[in-house]
Amino acid sequence: MSDPASITRLATELQADHGHLDVLINNAAVDYDTDALASTADLSRVRKAFDTNLFGAWQVTLALLPLLRGSAHPRIVNVSSEAGSISELGAGTPGYSTSKAALNALTRILAAELRAENFLVNAVCPGWVATDMGGPGGGPVTAGAASVAWAVRLADGGPTGGFYRHGQPLPW
Repeated sequence: MSDPASITRLATELQADHGHLDVLINNAAVDYDTDALASTADLSRVRKAFDTNLFGAWQVTLALLPLLRGSAHPRIVNVSSEAGSISELGAGTPGYSTSKAALNALTRILAAELRAENFLVNAVCPGWVATDMGGPGGGPVTAGAASVAWAVRLADGGPTGGFYRHGQPLPW
């Protein structure tokens, strides 16, 4: 997500092999910085979170938009987090939370810009999932994946520019 050359290679390979792309799922995150506070943040650490959590997803989206435009039913799903919900923000996780809030904002902007092209662009929070980052206390990966799959399978004319978990709207 943070290597422009790798992203360009991916776009080139997808173009050569398939000619289009129906779905882009931006699912990357780093540094759930529970040990940090905004008032004492290490901004180099925050920048690293933004480089992956926001700019990585944005770079991949820009590189793959031409392929998505070749689809009859283009979908972009940004895997976000309720930690990025502005209405739910509190102390802690400053890099992670602000980068996910920014990803949510990008989701809204892209949805508005691409609506006329039949795109559906949504953010999805899979919930706390037992992944490398989520740890062993999280829920099953299949439950988190089901939230993402819901957004992928939306019918044309379905919701766009929203923030969801398990198909239910979340507060921004």
